[in-house]
Amino acid sequence: MAVLPSFTGGSRYMHERTQDAMTYVRHFGRPDLFITLTCSPKWPEIVDPLNQGQKSHDRHDIIARVFREKVKHMMKLLKKGCIFGIVRCHMYTVEWRKRGFPHVHILLWLEYKIRPESVDEVICAELLNSNIDAALYEIIRTTMIRGPRGHINKCSPCMLSGTCTKKYPRCFRKETNRRRWISPVS
Repeated sequence: MAVLPSFTGGSRYMHERTQDAMTYVRHFGRPDLFITLTCSPKWPEIVDPLNQGQKSHDRHDIIARVFREKVKHMMKLLKKGCIFGIVRCHMYTVEWRKRGFPHVHILLWLEYKIRPESVDEVICAELLNSNIDAALYEIIRTTMIRGPRGHINKCSPCMLSGTCTKKYPRCFRKETNRRRWISPVS
């Protein structure tokens, strides 16, 4: 009996990819960073080549090409730019979301581990001051913030009986709550 070769997206293909990922974890330990990048339908590289009347989701070929180039550029920055330090290895997978837009999940293994006490040096969830860098503030406001929740927006999908099920809005914290941080085992 002949075994058919795996095809992209099939169960055998996915099983092989899972086994590959487990090999990375067995050899290098747990990944240090999990990073996502989501395609934006407002990127000028996607919007500019559209014909009149077309929406970005009408041209999957443009979306795929632009997103691939953005992922390649980001991986180059992460690996060669040493933004978070020297990268030992990496792995990523691309998924297509609703309305035909892709996003990528990236795992990075770093040469020097990020310890719980240094998390605040790497991650910051504070909004910029719009007076300091108005252009960057506008990019963050329009692409990374999903909109008001809680008492500000009673129609938000997360609202149940007048309160947000995700407990928003939350108070700003100066430091990371270390009790919720799981230290990687090396």
